[in-house]
Amino acid sequence: MLRKYKLIIMMTIISNILSCASLPAYNKTVDKIEIQKFMGTWYVHGGRFTPFEKDVYNGVETYTWNSEKKRIDIGFTYNQGGFDGPIKSLPQKGWIYNEQTQAHWKVSPLWPLKFNYLIIGLGDSYNWTVIGVPDQKYVWIMSREKIMSDELFDQIVFQMKSSGYDMNSLVRVKHK
Repeated sequence: MLRKYKLIIMMTIISNILSCASLPAYNKTVDKIEIQKFMGTWYVHGGRFTPFEKDVYNGVETYTWNSEKKRIDIGFTYNQGGFDGPIKSLPQKGWIYNEQTQAHWKVSPLWPLKFNYLIIGLGDSYNWTVIGVPDQKYVWIMSREKIMSDELFDQIVFQMKSSGYDMNSLVRVKHK
């Protein structure tokens, strides 16, 4: 198990180093989130994913506020390779980096690594969200519902493009 995490860390570091010169830094977030409203289950509907999120079906991200440790416990589960594929899980920990907006977090898949996690889009009723990173290499589009219409997905993509975030080469995640 430890060997698997070491491999994940090394691949992430190499991937991040190789992508440093790609797009301009993006540091915009939504103006403010209410952390308790943001907690809960989010269905992943599309994005540009890390190497460890390939071939995802039924992707679900869950955020739980850990008041004792003052952090967000993050669970990502999915079926790999198909709806009946093996269930995979990637636990992480997150910390609010910008206390004023609560929309910039530092997320750690494994100590001591911490990566920027920007909430760059959010529906008025917290029904959808978009997560990005400063180098724009990765992006995740999620909603509270298992199914997202193509119209809503396209509106979100258009909104993020209009704000200057690269929304090319997105992969849709299927849910059943």
